[in-house]
Amino acid sequence: MAEDIKTIRQKLQAAAFEELPVLFQQYETDSRAGVQKEVARGRKRILEYENELARTEQLKQYERKYSACAHICGIDEVGRGPLAGPVVAGAVILPKNCDILYINDSKKLSEKKREELYEIIMEKAVAVGLGYSTPQRIDEINILQATYEAMREAIGQLGVAPDILLNDAVTIPQVDIRQVPIIKGDAKSISIGAASIVAKVTRDRLMAEYDKVYPEYGFAANKGYGAQMHIEALKKCGPCPIHRRTFITHFCEV
Repeated sequence: MAEDIKTIRQKLQAAAFEELPVLFQQYETDSRAGVQKEVARGRKRILEYENELARTEQLKQYERKYSACAHICGIDEVGRGPLAGPVVAGAVILPKNCDILYINDSKKLSEKKREELYEIIMEKAVAVGLGYSTPQRIDEINILQATYEAMREAIGQLGVAPDILLNDAVTIPQVDIRQVPIIKGDAKSISIGAASIVAKVTRDRLMAEYDKVYPEYGFAANKGYGAQMHIEALKKCGPCPIHRRTFITHFCEV
């Protein structure tokens, strides 16, 4: 008796990539349209996987270029633009044989995917460091200098000393380690992409906690950025302790 299509679908969906060609061979002579539809889905899944493997290999171009360095560290920051909350920097050293797929500029990933990748990165990374600059510090020394401070802190929090830093666009002052600034580096380097994910998830979680303390501003949804609801709340309620005073002068008195 032939297997029903639901069973075949479940079998194909559950199969590892290396198992799929055998299943394709098994079902390619099944004339039922529903079966051939599931086989086509399986083939598409393999193609997407192979494309992701190729993209990830391209994402390692700088890591290959500087492979003579034992510990390559990616650096990125999140939160330069918001009206509220800290700027957070991430520093990540990935293993030489890193096999993590789907790393990308954190802004190009869904929240669910970022959360999944965060857990994988934290588990597999050689070292992870995080740095923070408070809204008060941002107001005191400006956002660029505060970002540099957060990046230096992130480097200092690493449990392993990096031999080279791959930075998203910037050269960090007062750092003696060799640096390579890469424009749009979070989409070009797997190490920088990993740092951007770690920084983004960390900051988003912080803003969700701040939302519990200051619910009127909608921080869980807008993460401190200038969404309409956030600006309206600023005009109505004024700033809270995590607002950047130098960023909100157009919306309310500070």
